[in-house]
Amino acid sequence: MTRRIIFVTGGAGFIGSNIVARLAEDRSLDLVVCDRLHEADKGKWRNIAKHPIGDFVHPDSMFDWLEKRWRDVEVVVHMGAISSTTEPDADKIIDTNFRLSRDLFRWCADRQRRFVYASSAATYGDGSQGFADRDDLESLAALRPLNAYGWSKALFDLFAARQAARDYHPPQWVGLKFFNVYGPNEEHKDSMKSVVAQIWPKVAQGRGVQLFKSHNPDYSDGGQLRDFVYVRDVAEVVAWLVAAENVNGVYNLGSGQARSFADLASATFRAAGREPDIEYFDMPPSLREKYQYFTQAEMGRLQAAGYNQPFTPLEEGVTDYVQRYLAQPDPYR
Repeated sequence: MTRRIIFVTGGAGFIGSNIVARLAEDRSLDLVVCDRLHEADKGKWRNIAKHPIGDFVHPDSMFDWLEKRWRDVEVVVHMGAISSTTEPDADKIIDTNFRLSRDLFRWCADRQRRFVYASSAATYGDGSQGFADRDDLESLAALRPLNAYGWSKALFDLFAARQAARDYHPPQWVGLKFFNVYGPNEEHKDSMKSVVAQIWPKVAQGRGVQLFKSHNPDYSDGGQLRDFVYVRDVAEVVAWLVAAENVNGVYNLGSGQARSFADLASATFRAAGREPDIEYFDMPPSLREKYQYFTQAEMGRLQAAGYNQPFTPLEEGVTDYVQRYLAQPDPYR
């Protein structure tokens, strides 16, 4: 019997481990995780500890492993990345987010294996051009990200689209522009955790929380808007793509609805049975010029491609995250 291997890079990370958890529900699949676990006491290994995986591969051994097992590999789900928007080492960012992605894309094209990868809403920069996920070469080349992380993701989206236009590509290739994802298995992310995870300890202790003031007259304090998407929905989209092998291109992955940081924090308090207790403080000057006040994914193209499941409303997602995970002794999915 032929094995159906899904090879997940970054599979012990936040989004990757949730994808592993979702795909592990299908017992016909063998999940192979490729990642770095780092220090055991950081707990990143706990992100995948509840789910059966067929193998664990260190990134340095990735291509050796793939070459030995390529006939059994059905899809490469590439979530591995430098995801910090404040990472100072641009060489590290481009090596991981562009060169590694490029090499995996080429490997999948040569071996005719399917390829699903993580892009980012950071490719849209300040949002002045809107958030339509047009993936023609002209539209992708026109984007102007605000940081090296966003640029690395935009660069790879353009590379993949150019290769597809030249008819050199995997049999399926899909990039997903993640918006503001939140949910379980963020414990290892430190300062890059979602706002829900960052404020939860104070909410749980009965204390108030602080959010950034607005330095834009069009937005009230806490009124800055983001498209917050629950990680469970992200994993559902990837599971759908594993089954929908004829879908190709670069797509937004958000909820399709912008909500304020005040809404997000208030939902966290109410999930804990408390009334909101929020104060506001000045944003550091270094962030003000590059700060996004509004993001909202246009989701029509993904729906037109066939994805018809509803996305989790903010209050429902935050309540699920708080009550089933953050408030529990074991917060891992």
